[in-house]
Amino acid sequence: MADKISAVKGMNDVLPPQSGDWEWLEGIVRALMQRHAYKNIRTPIVEPTGLFVRGLGEITDIVEKEMYSFTDRLNGEELTLRPENTAGVVRATIEHAMLYEGGKRLYYMGPMFRHERPQRGRYRQFHQIGAEALGFGGPEVDAEIILLAHQLWKDLGLKDVRLELNSLGQLPERQAHRSALIAYLEQHQDQLDADAKRRLHTNPLRILDTKNPELQSLVNQAPILMDFLGPDSLDHFNRLRQMLDVCQIPYQINPRLVRGMDYYNLTVFEFITDSLGSQGTICGGGRYDSLIEQLGGKPAPAIGWAMGVERVIELLREQQLLPTEPHPDVYAIVGEAKDLPQVLVHLQTLRAAGLSVQMHASPRTEWSNMKAQFKKADSSGATYALIFGPEELQQGVVARKPLRDGKQAQDTIALDNLAQWASHLQSTAH
Repeated sequence: MADKISAVKGMNDVLPPQSGDWEWLEGIVRALMQRHAYKNIRTPIVEPTGLFVRGLGEITDIVEKEMYSFTDRLNGEELTLRPENTAGVVRATIEHAMLYEGGKRLYYMGPMFRHERPQRGRYRQFHQIGAEALGFGGPEVDAEIILLAHQLWKDLGLKDVRLELNSLGQLPERQAHRSALIAYLEQHQDQLDADAKRRLHTNPLRILDTKNPELQSLVNQAPILMDFLGPDSLDHFNRLRQMLDVCQIPYQINPRLVRGMDYYNLTVFEFITDSLGSQGTICGGGRYDSLIEQLGGKPAPAIGWAMGVERVIELLREQQLLPTEPHPDVYAIVGEAKDLPQVLVHLQTLRAAGLSVQMHASPRTEWSNMKAQFKKADSSGATYALIFGPEELQQGVVARKPLRDGKQAQDTIALDNLAQWASHLQSTAH
């Protein structure tokens, strides 16, 4: 017997019934995006490595340690499994001149890949749902996209999700803050861990986002970027806050919130829960006004967010908000194998009318075992069993047996009336 092949560590199968939870979540997201006039975009899973090196920043954990990169054996091209999708959306926007006629509101769903240690709610293949508003520069769109995520939590019924907000200002302001931050950290080099020392002169802002508890006191006393913001950056941030206040969206200002990618400026934000341990961020994003130009397009502002599907599913499970597993409306019991072609026609009629129908299937020699079929019908969770026995078919009827309502007796329906019964069942169910 051949050796069993298992999935790659950290890249998981999503099986029924859990896959139904994902479909339910995706359906709510699609409806939400439609209400906000966001259109779906689907980009390749594999992109040129240079897209992420230029877009995310060469001195970032993702580019330095986490990307799945390889050389194409046919043409030597350096390729990478996408670790995030904002860069891919921007690349597609530039390549197809999508902003030629004005700004675009887009959303996506799909797998991303990062080579990191698998942990609760965090895997090497993980899935994100994201929204991007490209070509819009005002704080009203910052507010809109934050409200979009906030509404999603309401539509899902999630509780205890808080919004943290910050402004990273513009490049000259960040450079002034960077110089002050480096000077401060250099005075305390003996307290820095190895990771902070490595980042000190390459990406010191990321030290503020450290998860090392021993550095928290040092980080809390570091220079704050907000103190270096000029009047325009402060005005943008204050106008955003005013809009969130008017819409009664609670938030906390977190001056240490910097996010993990180099492309952010002005508004950054995260939605956080305390229910998932250290992996508390379920959605994060911000403004990235320089990225389009950085990747070869004409300068244009943009803002977006990405949500971790696995983390949100886990949070929904924690709060017992996931839907119950759907069951078929009808389980079809067939008396004799020779009647299958005729039965299939009737089952298609029921399905065309909108019912969920499961047909019994077994080895040809077992079709006459009605007791086994009834057992399967009951375990399927179906509301009704329809019994297509030879006598019933000869009379032009089918026996209908309620499986969940003990007060309702078994009766028969004319085969010609199946579509009408299915429509009635659909209308009463909804």
